[in-house]
Amino acid sequence: MAILIDKNSKVVTQGITGNTGSFHTKHCIEYAFGDQAFVAGVTPGKGGEMVEDVPVYNTVAEARKETGCNVSVIYVPPPYAAAAIDEAVEAEMELVICITEGIPVRDMIATSHRLRETNTTLIGPNCPGVITPDEIKIGIMPGYIHKKGKIGVVSRSGTLTYEVVHQLTQLGLGQSTCVGIGGDPVNGLKHLDVVKLFNEDPDTDGVVLCGEIGGTDEEECADWIAQNMTKPVVGFIAGVTAPPGKRMGHAGAIISGGKGTAAEKIKALQNAGVHVTENPADIGELMQSVLKG
Repeated sequence: MAILIDKNSKVVTQGITGNTGSFHTKHCIEYAFGDQAFVAGVTPGKGGEMVEDVPVYNTVAEARKETGCNVSVIYVPPPYAAAAIDEAVEAEMELVICITEGIPVRDMIATSHRLRETNTTLIGPNCPGVITPDEIKIGIMPGYIHKKGKIGVVSRSGTLTYEVVHQLTQLGLGQSTCVGIGGDPVNGLKHLDVVKLFNEDPDTDGVVLCGEIGGTDEEECADWIAQNMTKPVVGFIAGVTAPPGKRMGHAGAIISGGKGTAAEKIKALQNAGVHVTENPADIGELMQSVLKG
């Protein structure tokens, strides 16, 4: 079992005729069941073309009607990406994964307000995507480092996601699903949303949670974990506490009014029973030791 996506997902790539969209769609198609999952592409004015043997449509609504796609992945340039999310929502996509980085915050605020009145789930923007190993990958993550298993991974940082996955795989700890939620200040799913899904997934035995300085999402997630989580959680906060040369995180992370510091996040997670390391190189081994009891 997996969360959010599996081999039965039907995917449309918005921006498929661009260099980035076509490149990553190709690699997603080549991964596991990708050739069955990627059923459509969308670029306005390019309807009728084919990219990587995938039919291109002018609108998401048209693609949904013709192929039954229920998941959208977006590689549209920043000035138009929020509108692309809106279009996917209007076409009643169940899940929208926006890879695009640099979307104006003002655009995302408006899109976020519209999302509240819909049943669409948004991941991103500015995220690496989602992968259920050996089934489907949607996004830009390197598929070969993943291994199917029972560890769920949720992270704001794409680079840190890859580091964690590589460590887990090297230790023989496969992943159920890995979710990159993105580091932008206005985004879709938060740590808390994903952790809840992992807690309900019978095939996830443990969770790695990677956060960053800025905001209070990790603290809010910690509050829920303390009261509700039934599975072990290993945590890491990217920021000033990491050793030199190991500091990761988004440059746009904002600390305001003393809130959102690495120290505060680490304390909140530890108080919730999360096993926290301050060295990202130790995440995999920490999870291994936690699982061993």
